[in-house]
Order: sequence, then C-alpha cells, then structure tokens
Amino acid sequence: MSDELPGSDGEHTLQERFGTKEQALRFYEDSMHEELNDVMQRFIAERIMFFLATADGNGHTDCSPRLGPRGFVTVVDEKTLAYPEYRGNGVHASLGNIEENPYASLTFVDWWDTTVGLHVNGPARLREEIAGVTDPAGTDRKKVWVELEVEEAYIHCAKHLPQLSIEEFSPPWGTDDDEAKRTGFFSDGKL
Repeated sequence: MSDELPGSDGEHTLQERFGTKEQALRFYEDSMHEELNDVMQRFIAERIMFFLATADGNGHTDCSPRLGPRGFVTVVDEKTLAYPEYRGNGVHASLGNIEENPYASLTFVDWWDTTVGLHVNGPARLREEIAGVTDPAGTDRKKVWVELEVEEAYIHCAKHLPQLSIEEFSPPWGTDDDEAKRTGFFSDGKL
C-alpha cells in the first residue's frame, strides 16, 4: 500500500464527518491490495458472473452484470484481468463508457458458498485478442475482449449478502434470440 490513502476526497471527508476515519484506515491497511493475491485469483477463476460499473466522460454511470461459464474471466497475471464481451442488445453502454473513460469496477460475488465479494478496480481497454487467453464458452459470439489493469482489489464483506442456491446452467452465451433474451419484458407488461 502506498503512503497516499486510497479512495476519493469525498469519502475521506465523510469518514471525518461520520467518525469512521480509524475504521477506514484499518480497512485500507488490512483489506486493500494493489494486485491480485493467490486467494483472489482462485476466487475469480470460480465465478460465473460479476457486475461491471463504468461511467462515461461526463460521469453518467452504468452497472451491468456479466455472465459466462466458470473461468470466463481470465487472470492474466496479478495485475491484469480479461473477459470476453459477448453479444447483447447492441447498445454498448459499458463499452462506450470505457472508450470515453477507461476506469471500471468489477464486483465478483460468491452467492453460493462464502457470500464474500471482491471488488477489482482500474483502467480497462478493448482488445481484439489477448495472447494466451481463450474464451471457455468456445463461441463465436464474443464481440471483443476487455482487459483491466488492477489498481485496487478488496473484499466486500459477507454480512449483507444473501446465500443463494444454483443449479449449473449453460445458456446460449451471446445469443441474438429474442425469446432467450426476454426482449420487451418490461415494455410488454409481463409482470
């Protein structure tokens, strides 16, 4: 950890205001990492989903889930992650944001065993291919690779995350099938 505190001036101001500065300092010292340790790397390799948060050049945000077969996010090394961006609705909100403002946040959650989460933050870029990295879905439905340089990695504690159950599933990754995508769900009044 560098001598400079992680986080924003805003969060430091609120730590002072709410009396949590010492608690935050312990978190920064004990839980924040500048690279992925072995435990984090194994944790990521087991996930089938994460949430991707981005913001455009004006600060307008987008947060979207990304799903794939186990191991679809590749730990290239302790400072680099990569994942295949599968075809979706064609809007490209997250990718467009990365083009304007490369900083992204990936939040991985183990809903089924530990209920622990992992935040990984840093600049991202779009790549046509990454040497030695392959898509475990084995599909031609990948648009592009997203590569993230790890600047911060830290825990999301389990105390407010529910434990869920899951059956293994293998959806048609990157499909354009409207029925599989449930296109129009919110506009067709299907609730």
